[in-house]
Amino acid sequence: MFDSFNRQINYLRISVTDRCNLRCVYCMPEDGVRQLQHNEILSFEEITNVAYTAVKLGIDKIRITGGEPLVRKGIVSLVEMLADIPGIRDLSMTSNGTLLKQFAQPLKNAGLMRVNVSLDTLDPARYRILTRGGDLQQVLEGIMAAREAGLTPIKINCVVKSSSREQDALEVAAYCEENGLEIRFIHQMSLTEGHFSVVEGGSGGDCSHCNRIRLTASGKLLPCLFSGIEYDIRKMGAEQAIRAAIANKPACGSMNLKGEFYNIGG
Repeated sequence: MFDSFNRQINYLRISVTDRCNLRCVYCMPEDGVRQLQHNEILSFEEITNVAYTAVKLGIDKIRITGGEPLVRKGIVSLVEMLADIPGIRDLSMTSNGTLLKQFAQPLKNAGLMRVNVSLDTLDPARYRILTRGGDLQQVLEGIMAAREAGLTPIKINCVVKSSSREQDALEVAAYCEENGLEIRFIHQMSLTEGHFSVVEGGSGGDCSHCNRIRLTASGKLLPCLFSGIEYDIRKMGAEQAIRAAIANKPACGSMNLKGEFYNIGG
């Protein structure tokens, strides 16, 4: 599938929940957010139907996101359902890593191929501050469990405030080099202000080569993270929504006043 700017769209990111067990300062307000009601959230069957339809139309890369996808009850079953769809060449997940120790092997057994893990610092105290209470050791153990399970290559997402030469970023980079992990530096973004840049070590943020669309946990299909355009798969049906999202994908992102990172998936 090609959009109106001749970009091949082959990548679908699926947010399976707006919930997270952390409260990272750049992602969620300190006082929390209004969470979706159970009936607002797509069922596994609805998600699988969208994925199946998307693959039929040319999508061959799917990433499961959140919120934190591992807090969604039955997530291993969803991975298995997605892995059974013929034509997916890359099935991955982005996680904060805190629950990976217990889920890594079951996810691999279900058909997940690899993981991206968020890690912004190796200082336990700093990590607690950035995540508002998170335990760094859980993340490090989760990364090692993912490596042992074969969920590789493991990519580490490191959010930086201004530069990949910041002390925290340098320490995370050294940790990745020592442990055979790939690092991606993501400059802190703002949806409402339209602040974004190309990911260092990745392809995100490069509008001229953007190949992705996004499905929110509530069933909205977004052609662009930094745009308020969305199509409701429950109202339109999966195929019509996918075709509309691709046909109306903007040349470049601007700003998004409707969504937040915690419910779109980043």
